[in-house]
Amino acid sequence: MTLTTLIIMFAVSATVLTLLMKFLTKSVKSLPLTWLLNFCGSWFIFSGFVKAMDPLGTAYKMEQYFAQFESTFSETWLSFIAPIFPFLTQYQTGFSVLMIILEIVLGLALIIGWKPKLSAWVFFILMVFFTFLTGFTHLTGYVPVEANFFDFNAWGPFVETQMRVTDCGCFGDFLKLKPYTSFLKDCGLMIPATIFLFTTQSFHRLWSVGVRSLVMGLSAVGLFLYCLSNYAWDIPGTDFRPFAEGVNVREAKAAQEEAMANTEILNYIVTNKATGQTLTVPYAQYLKEFRNYPKEEWDLEQDVSEPAIPINKISEFEVADADGNDVTEDILNQAGYSMMIVAYKIKDERGTETMVVQDTSYVADTILIEGIAEPKVVRKVAKVTPREVTRSSYTFEDDYLEKWTSAINPVAKAAQADGARVYAITAPSDAVKLASFQKAIGATFPIYTADDILLKTIIRSNPGVVWLKDGKILEKFHYKKLPAYGELAR
Repeated sequence: MTLTTLIIMFAVSATVLTLLMKFLTKSVKSLPLTWLLNFCGSWFIFSGFVKAMDPLGTAYKMEQYFAQFESTFSETWLSFIAPIFPFLTQYQTGFSVLMIILEIVLGLALIIGWKPKLSAWVFFILMVFFTFLTGFTHLTGYVPVEANFFDFNAWGPFVETQMRVTDCGCFGDFLKLKPYTSFLKDCGLMIPATIFLFTTQSFHRLWSVGVRSLVMGLSAVGLFLYCLSNYAWDIPGTDFRPFAEGVNVREAKAAQEEAMANTEILNYIVTNKATGQTLTVPYAQYLKEFRNYPKEEWDLEQDVSEPAIPINKISEFEVADADGNDVTEDILNQAGYSMMIVAYKIKDERGTETMVVQDTSYVADTILIEGIAEPKVVRKVAKVTPREVTRSSYTFEDDYLEKWTSAINPVAKAAQADGARVYAITAPSDAVKLASFQKAIGATFPIYTADDILLKTIIRSNPGVVWLKDGKILEKFHYKKLPAYGELAR
């Protein structure tokens, strides 16, 4: 699916709706305007619905934006705005659900003609907001990582890897758009958004005022429940992410690593640090002229060929044990069944505790042993001194522990007893925290660590369970929907 395909789909939908309204109702006052309303309404309904399938995905995208806005504004005279974003982060999931519902019901409002003036203004404001987000995201590609967005003197050539957020999340994980493409798309939608402000008297209106309001109210309630069903009660029924059921992670990771290893350097993009001049030098030519581009004067970037297959988050699947040792190959090459328990965040409160340790001082002494001419040197305790030390301690939320002890542990123990390998993966944490949590839940399985964004991609539940065989994902479960061990796929 491409953006062009979607645009054609929305155009066809708008045409069908417009013709139906024209011939079956008396509501159409302007065919072109009705077509635009139906086109934009269809766009918003579809865009919102694919995000409603996975509200946490939108929440995680908002978290990325909030973090970037906080760091950006905190270093400027607008620093008073920065504290707003950590506050919003605390409620990112609720904010995500609210925005998704607003997007869908607004699309519906445009199609049925509910409160034209209000709908037109909300649509316009949302499009301004979306255009700002996508524009900001693309422009960060011109800003070196160490520089602030508003430090315009530090801006340089566009580098895709410098973008603070890699995609806008406009269509969730259903379709990934580059920020520049999203920005152009939003600029295009600003045209009808502006037209709507001045043409509300010509909006079509379906049914009566009461029926339109009833449709809007029931839709909002239904969408709210649907969103909850896709994260609070269960994982999304439709999974557009790389770690979907049926995917063999072992084989996919190996294939992607091979594809990346076989890419070729096509050009070197060299940028003069003093003048900002950028040149694209073919690889063969660069090998002959590399002395002309010393690293002290030039920034170098490789332009490589596209891998033979698409590269996704599976290529970044890397897991370590509590001591930092890589265990990725070990768990992916596990023969037979394995149960991966994923928890991108262990909900805890960090504190400190004071302990008394004994410092022992020793002295050297000599003793004579009968029959041995040379004296023997021995170490004797001279003094034992108690000393207080402070170390980190962790307490965990009772509700969160309950998820593990009641839902996860019974299945994990049954799986272990049957010979399946069981392990948990969480975000990077210190060994003390992992050991404390392992003790708190009474786990008899190891707890590993991996990147939290990777874990959020694997499953939309904290904790969640992934049931595998020989590296292939057989089933995934929200902790509330985890069945008895005997009911897992075989």
